[in-house]
Amino acid sequence: MNYSLSVTSILVFLAGFSAFGQSNGIHNKDTRKKAPEATASAPVVSSGITVPSWLPAAAPYQPSATQLTDVTDTKLDVRFDYAHQYVLGTAVLTLHSHFYPQSVAVLDAKGFTIKSVQLLGGKTLTYKYDGRQLAVNLDHAYAREQPYQLRISYVAKPNELPAGGSEAITSAKGLYFINPLGKEPNKPRQIWTQGETQSSSCWFPTIDHPNQRMTQEITLTVEDQFKTLSNGLLVNSKKNADGSRTDTWRQSLAAAPYLTMLAVGDFAVVPDTWHGKAVDYYVEPKYKGTAKAVFGRTPEMMEFFSKKLGIEFPWEKYAQIAVRDYVSGAMENTTATVHGAAIQVTSRELLDNTYETSESVIAHELFHHWFGDYVTCESWSNLPLNESFANYSQYLWAEHKYGADAAALVQQQDLAHYIEEAESKREPLIRYHYVNREDMFDRHSYEKGGRVLHMLRKYIGDDAFFTALNRYLARNKFSSVEISKLRTAFEETTGEDLQWFFDQWFMQRGHPELKISHAYANGQVRLHVQQTQDTVFQPVFRLPVTVTVWQKEKPTEHRITITKADQTFSFSANDKPTMVKFDSESQLLAQLDEERSMEELVFQFYHAQNYLQKYEAMELLQNKTSDFAVSGLMRNALSDNFFAVRRAALDHLRGYRGPSANAVRNEIQRLATTDPSSAVRAQALITLASFPNENYAATYQAALRDSSYLVESAAIDALAKIPTVNARTQLAALENTPNSGLLVAIANYYAQRGGMEQYGWFLRRLPDLTDVDLYTYLQALGTFMVQMPVIEREKGVHTLEVLARTHPQYVVRLGAYRGLMALVPSQPDLKSVLMDIKTKETDERLKAYYNLM
Repeated sequence: MNYSLSVTSILVFLAGFSAFGQSNGIHNKDTRKKAPEATASAPVVSSGITVPSWLPAAAPYQPSATQLTDVTDTKLDVRFDYAHQYVLGTAVLTLHSHFYPQSVAVLDAKGFTIKSVQLLGGKTLTYKYDGRQLAVNLDHAYAREQPYQLRISYVAKPNELPAGGSEAITSAKGLYFINPLGKEPNKPRQIWTQGETQSSSCWFPTIDHPNQRMTQEITLTVEDQFKTLSNGLLVNSKKNADGSRTDTWRQSLAAAPYLTMLAVGDFAVVPDTWHGKAVDYYVEPKYKGTAKAVFGRTPEMMEFFSKKLGIEFPWEKYAQIAVRDYVSGAMENTTATVHGAAIQVTSRELLDNTYETSESVIAHELFHHWFGDYVTCESWSNLPLNESFANYSQYLWAEHKYGADAAALVQQQDLAHYIEEAESKREPLIRYHYVNREDMFDRHSYEKGGRVLHMLRKYIGDDAFFTALNRYLARNKFSSVEISKLRTAFEETTGEDLQWFFDQWFMQRGHPELKISHAYANGQVRLHVQQTQDTVFQPVFRLPVTVTVWQKEKPTEHRITITKADQTFSFSANDKPTMVKFDSESQLLAQLDEERSMEELVFQFYHAQNYLQKYEAMELLQNKTSDFAVSGLMRNALSDNFFAVRRAALDHLRGYRGPSANAVRNEIQRLATTDPSSAVRAQALITLASFPNENYAATYQAALRDSSYLVESAAIDALAKIPTVNARTQLAALENTPNSGLLVAIANYYAQRGGMEQYGWFLRRLPDLTDVDLYTYLQALGTFMVQMPVIEREKGVHTLEVLARTHPQYVVRLGAYRGLMALVPSQPDLKSVLMDIKTKETDERLKAYYNLM
């Protein structure tokens, strides 16, 4: 599962490239020490102990599901009632008692109408059904070696279930009808499923826990013009006399029930292959021409991961499908990954399609087919055994395909997301206490887990790391596991007891916060390391780490292991070092406060061993650009080979008033028009717009003709800051753009400089935006309407109110609510409307946001 950014993360991301890239101006502070502001409450004092605000409240113990009965095979025959949004199904389940004889089979089946339950062969069975679970009374007690089959005829009504959901998976209805009656002209009719965590039982009866495994066969009867997709291989397809078609998909290898999927709709299927296995890409027909450009590296990834792990991709085929209104980022259903529609792009949008926007997600879901599908966490408490590995695959693929700098950028972003979350909560990676199982889908299970795996890899070395992963997968294939299985695989491979590593990083909460200083005297470098984290609720960490001592141009590496809260290390050195760099491999998951002089940081930039060291030096020197050495460093960074270094330098040069200011601005202007990276060109425009009393209108207006939507959007934002320049004519020519992000930029411009004539445009383009972009667009609409007479606002206010009350995506409801809030000062009667919306809102996330407003 790759889940979408939370609203908080979206806002942090939009505010700048790095979520933790705001320096406090003190040159000896590592960037990893600074995190964005969080909404955590203040610490409290209990029994003389200050309890940190990030310590979660006590939560109940969540054991693995007890296995009384196992489902080993599922055969489904389903058709669909579009008018009522029902699934009309027959399920044949093969089951057996797990160990003790059982006379009752308890199945998960949420919101069904049960029509009949029989033993296969015809004997009707009695049952009890409470709307959530179906308890079938068997004809006798079955021993574990005695399989039996139940035939259940049912109607599933997923759309009548409570929405449920969480920040990671925004709905828990299991199966979704999109535009079922075809009344939305800009949206295709589709059906698709989302089973994680325990939502497969919203559309077929099963034992809906990750420690179950089953083979399956799904027969779907659909309108003939639609394509279908499900797990495994299409083994039969026949046209029916009534104009429908029946497809049968069969998966012969066992997987957990939450990985079962189906999709129905008007899709173009773009074929590919790997080692004779079908690799297909399902997209809306208008994206057929760019599907290979988006997904086409999948076979290369399959090859890379298969060789790296020593286990060839184990499943029958691999398909990927993009669907509308998806409730998460993407999902690794076995052999058939589902992506949200945003992964589909036009040929022009491909220009801004970076590794982070699509390829990393593709790698993530593919890697799950080993970690999550082939070997599955036995309980949601052990979710990092799925998600930490999928997260780390994004690093591995970037490292392999694009090099060390690209991988370091992935590492930087992941660390930032975790540190952001750690300001408000800190949990063990393996969590046996939680309130809701979907609480596990957070920046701990994903980003922190991925960084922990990287530290383990650095500690034992590549050969041992990948050998251990092979051992873990081979020994536990087609089974469910807990964390001890992973630790055992690493210990058996390395011959070393690694309990200390797994205990502090997987079983305990938090991360090290380190204060580092160094001094030189009498031929010795003395390195002082203090662990300053709260060690009442977090451990004193054992940290193997590399320290590099530079003497002039010569580096000497020292491997040390920190084991105490306060520790000093000594290294021999003939002369005073030019620089001493703690964690010179940039591998620790930690917040660092590391003393270095400005001269050391400049030296670090020019001798950096990786992207992170360059970025760190720029970050810590950004308020020193009046110094000639720092100014020269920033100008050198503008011509760095790696785009993220150039982008970061541009960010730090906003409002620049240092040496050679005109030459620096000319260079920024050149990058805005000629840099090969659209991200860099866009940042250059943002930086130009930061210079007061300077007019680069000609550059901005030229950028409105850029090939990149991202650059056009940045140009529009820049033009909005120049009151003397009227760009209305050029913007009017862009109003019909199909690009959602560009629509947001135009909306923000009109919110500041538009007139009544744009009112109709705002309302007309609403159906054309993605949900994330609607969040911003609706706020721009509210701001725009402030300038209008109250009597003219009725349609817009009604639109915002309906969206705030009824839109299925909480991020859109929040955007509409904030749009209405913008109107309150000039239209006080809306206070009662907002109060009513707030009172009737059932989503806990939104209620929390509303209470903060």
